[in-house]
Amino acid sequence: MNEKVRCLIIGSGPAGFTAAIYASRANLAPVLYEGIQPGGQLTTTTDIENFPGYPEGISGTEMMEDLKKQATRFGADIRAGIATSADLTATPKKIVIDGEKTIEADAVIIATGATAKYLGMPDETKYAGMGVSACATCDGFFYRKKVVAVVGGGDTACEEATYLSGLADKVYMIVRKPQLRASKVMQKRVLNNPKIEMLFETNTLGLFGDNGVEGAHLVKRMGEKDEEKFDIAIDGFFLAIGHKPNTDIFKGQIDLDDSGYIKTMPGTPKTNIRGVFAAGDVADSVYRQAITAAGTGCQAALESERYLVELAEAECELSK
Repeated sequence: MNEKVRCLIIGSGPAGFTAAIYASRANLAPVLYEGIQPGGQLTTTTDIENFPGYPEGISGTEMMEDLKKQATRFGADIRAGIATSADLTATPKKIVIDGEKTIEADAVIIATGATAKYLGMPDETKYAGMGVSACATCDGFFYRKKVVAVVGGGDTACEEATYLSGLADKVYMIVRKPQLRASKVMQKRVLNNPKIEMLFETNTLGLFGDNGVEGAHLVKRMGEKDEEKFDIAIDGFFLAIGHKPNTDIFKGQIDLDDSGYIKTMPGTPKTNIRGVFAAGDVADSVYRQAITAAGTGCQAALESERYLVELAEAECELSK
């Protein structure tokens, strides 16, 4: 079963819904498929206090519902469904939904986001939104004057630990290796920070706490003769071991960087394929914030409108 649309948006986080709002107001009749996690990563966040317009804060789920309602109000066609394959080289572009329905679209906005990498412990799910976070900038404010731990040894982990050290009383860095793999300047920054304590050659076995994270079970030199198990008391547990952009179905068709993020032309959401635009975390390995994602969603919709106008003009010339 095939369906033809003018503008297809894949993904329903701040980028996708913002693109839907702008595309709808431009009379592009956008169709948006919500994807595997309707509302995106923000639906796993309890409170959001850094998105403009919510002075008292708001839950991630509520904010995404607000964005969805706003997009629907202007006429966006929002549907449940997951994009399972794509042919972006075709004209029009072809996206298969749930392995069954093919959507043909003149313009495509990819807003599929990026998924934070986790250690795989059941406790990470148990304490999601109750002390476990994958975004220090998003949630660090809630840990002022408290004790937190950051897992990871790269630049991202060092950046998160440094940021948290400006809020928390103490920051543990849990590093699996005997040394950091971050750049020298970032290593120097955390190693010289009196609020940051390094726990090298250490793995996390689990978390504990009655009404949220109260501590972590750790092991040093796991599997060695001098293996040592111990606990630390913490209020927050931050994962900083990377993100995986949700771009698997686009590989081999669109330009990606070494980490799998979609490459865009500087300052724009344009990809190497005309009529295909990327917005939000799927093309952003640096900021990964709701507000920046929303901004690129706006850009993608505006560029889609311009592209569709150009396409219509070209078709009109051909028909003469």
